[in-house]
Amino acid sequence: MTYNIQKHYSRVRFVLLIVLVLNWIVAAAKILFGILHKCQSMTADGFHSLSDGTSNIIGLIGISLSSRPKDSDHPYGHKKYETLFSLGIGILLFVVTFNLVKEGFKRLFSSVVPEIDLYSFLVMLITLGINIWVMRYEYRQGKSLKSDILVVDSMHTKADIFTSISVIVALIAIKLGYPIFDPIVTLVIAVFIAWVAFDIMKQASSVLCDAVIIVDVKKIEDIVTGIKGVKSCHKIRTRGRPDDINVDLHIQLDPDTHLDKAHKISYAIEEAIKKAIPDVSDVLVHLEPKEKSRE
Repeated sequence: MTYNIQKHYSRVRFVLLIVLVLNWIVAAAKILFGILHKCQSMTADGFHSLSDGTSNIIGLIGISLSSRPKDSDHPYGHKKYETLFSLGIGILLFVVTFNLVKEGFKRLFSSVVPEIDLYSFLVMLITLGINIWVMRYEYRQGKSLKSDILVVDSMHTKADIFTSISVIVALIAIKLGYPIFDPIVTLVIAVFIAWVAFDIMKQASSVLCDAVIIVDVKKIEDIVTGIKGVKSCHKIRTRGRPDDINVDLHIQLDPDTHLDKAHKISYAIEEAIKKAIPDVSDVLVHLEPKEKSRE
């Protein structure tokens, strides 16, 4: 089991490293051309891409902690560190948003006119293509590996795609003689980033605050009541991450059931649920005697 966990996180780490290198290349290109051509929207988009790289580093740290095996201080494991660090990525995006809004409003009252040429468009189109590939690759891998970090990071990159499209629109407007579009698009970019940050923090908070992970518990109820000896099942609760689900429930048994048999029923329930729902890592069964009906 430990080997499988380490192999899983090695794959996640590999994906993050590939994405990190590509994000840095994209960021360097946008920032360099943005500064040289005095185009704030391109520079802002570059710093957004740079924050993508920073979030990759945060993800790598989170993965390093999440991959640690269970110990006496963390008997349930360290997987929530991945969710915690994805929350950190959301906070980082809000910081980026604040800086972009500040610079955008400052530039609204500036007389600087960006210098736009063919190379500006080429840089944006090439980096846009790279971002689209990165987003799709990372999202697919995140869903396949059930990794919060990868899915959240791909959402970050998705925001970068929308902002890059906005920058291209701004470049066209500037070329047509409307430089005011540069700071306006910068503010639009800030709104995109803030929305993504909010969505990321909402999802991460749901896991950390033990929100319901399996809404429809009918499947669990059917599994449990199908176990011989179980009279009824109720108070089913679920929490955790999509790849680390915790379930606790109450069952009623015949009041004359021997303790040894009750233990075997409890174990059978745990095994049946884990077999039917592989992402369940822990099942807590509360035993109750079923009241005999009065004649």
